[in-house]
Amino acid sequence: MSENVQGRFKGLPALRGKISFIDLMQSIGLAAVILFGCAIMTFMSPVFATVRNIENVLQTATIIAVVAIGQTFVILVAGIDLSVASVLVLSSVLSVGLVDFYGWTPGLAIVAALAAGMGIGLINGLAVTKLKIPALIATLATMTIGRGLAYIFSGGTNIAPVPHLFVALQAGRIFGIPAVIVLTIVLAVIAQIILSRTRFGRSVYATGGNPLAARLAGINTERVIIATFVISGLMSAVAGLLITARFEAGAATAAQGMELAVIAAVVIGGVSLFGGEGNIGGMLLGVILLGLVQNTVNLLNVPPNWDSVVSGLVIAAAAALDVYRRNYLEAGMRKRIIATKAGKPAKPS
Repeated sequence: MSENVQGRFKGLPALRGKISFIDLMQSIGLAAVILFGCAIMTFMSPVFATVRNIENVLQTATIIAVVAIGQTFVILVAGIDLSVASVLVLSSVLSVGLVDFYGWTPGLAIVAALAAGMGIGLINGLAVTKLKIPALIATLATMTIGRGLAYIFSGGTNIAPVPHLFVALQAGRIFGIPAVIVLTIVLAVIAQIILSRTRFGRSVYATGGNPLAARLAGINTERVIIATFVISGLMSAVAGLLITARFEAGAATAAQGMELAVIAAVVIGGVSLFGGEGNIGGMLLGVILLGLVQNTVNLLNVPPNWDSVVSGLVIAAAAALDVYRRNYLEAGMRKRIIATKAGKPAKPS
């Protein structure tokens, strides 16, 4: 990137790649809601505050969180990936089936499962950028294809037994914390560092915030979009390995409708569906909030169908907040432009 382009790159607001004040305040508000909800549930249910229940909530949340890390990259470029649950299932059955059916070593089977996830992500990215297919349609197609391939490979049933590696992963602890939770935190930290500290991360924000300005700044937006879909496929495949460890089986029938839960968690966490706004920390809070809602519904013995209703209301509220935040930011930007043209100092919004 030339020095001239670098100058323009730094000058674009969308290329900040940092956690904004609004993002920070939204995350603090979300954390307050979670703490308030936990306090209420502690009084309403004697089971809620037990170590076993909290570990169960967090371990269930890890699978959604890992998928949501990849989904965050895609949504930051104003895309969407509906194929994540199918990639997860395909990865799960491949990681076990290649060992049980064809005698592959567990390590090689895991590599193949991760490669399959990245391959579907690459197909999604190429379909969106080269064929100009809307992300919703492209990933809907690969969602159907991925689920179908998983059913064909597994015969429509879960595959067992799993290699000992998966059992050890599920049972393992690091400093007393379940290994899957530690792994999820490590992946989240790496993802946030990539988004906030690297040129690629700034390019992701720029592509989602203002693709035309990003291209003028010398960013290859098509490559950025393809990379985000590949990351999403990889993270979904990793989640497939985690769900294999949790169920101790190649989970051919798991993760039905998970893609909606993942998108909901990302949006609740403050990642804008319009692209260019949000961070991994906020997303994790969204995952925890959604997990607590589902746990609350279960502990209070609310009929299962109400779980979907409550989750849907939370999603609608998060989407409405996203629209309000975007309108608020655009109004502030218009005020600054008008003030600048009038030669008056603009008040911070």
